[in-house]
Amino acid sequence: MNWGFFEDLLSGVNQYSTAFGRIWLSVVFIFRLLVYLVTAEKVWSDDHKDFDCNTRQPGCSNVCFDQFFPISHIRLWALQLILVTCPSLLVVMHVAYRKAREEKHQEKVGKGGGLLYPNPGKKRGGLWWTYVCSLFFKAAVDSIFLYVFYRLYRNYMLPHVIPCSEDPCPHTVDCFISRPTEKNIFTLFMVSTAIICILLNLIEMGYLINKRCWECQSSERRVVKKDLTMDSKPPLLPFSHDSPQNHVKKTMV
Repeated sequence: MNWGFFEDLLSGVNQYSTAFGRIWLSVVFIFRLLVYLVTAEKVWSDDHKDFDCNTRQPGCSNVCFDQFFPISHIRLWALQLILVTCPSLLVVMHVAYRKAREEKHQEKVGKGGGLLYPNPGKKRGGLWWTYVCSLFFKAAVDSIFLYVFYRLYRNYMLPHVIPCSEDPCPHTVDCFISRPTEKNIFTLFMVSTAIICILLNLIEMGYLINKRCWECQSSERRVVKKDLTMDSKPPLLPFSHDSPQNHVKKTMV
């Protein structure tokens, strides 16, 4: 595992995130990715090998295992982590595109020709939409996977005993999961961190939208105030030979 790659990725994404986004990244990379790589894979490494049923009928244990575990927890978590981190990479790629475009613009017009993006990482225009859409996508991915987990396994908690009556089992047999308590602890931990990440994404999305609305309202107020200031100034009178000042001078003469 190339930990330097993840360190560079984390620092690159953090550079263009808000405070809520940095907390989200810390939760994902420390409490989800590292726990998955270091511990979760080992906990589920014996899920099929030690899945035991109280029958010697050939194939019964395999069929019952496939019935209750249609998709492995560990593979679903891997897919979830991949999909939930992709939008952050899109934000970094969008910023890199802005920087490359700015460099080409400077080469074409020179340093005195103005800037396309004074701050390429500032969330304005298309980058703002990319960032907000990435937050929505990340929250949607975690929510969908939580729903899929619940529907596939009928609950987030694994039972100690599973009744199975699938062919070729001769009758309803009892099957036993290896270390269900330990698996339940890590399942609850992964589910809890996913819920925290969803809340962080929603909070950050609300923060950015409220900030943009406030900036638009402030800009409109400044425009209205400027127009009112211009309207309140008295109009300049055109110069005339018969103005009151000239009339006074003529009287004195």
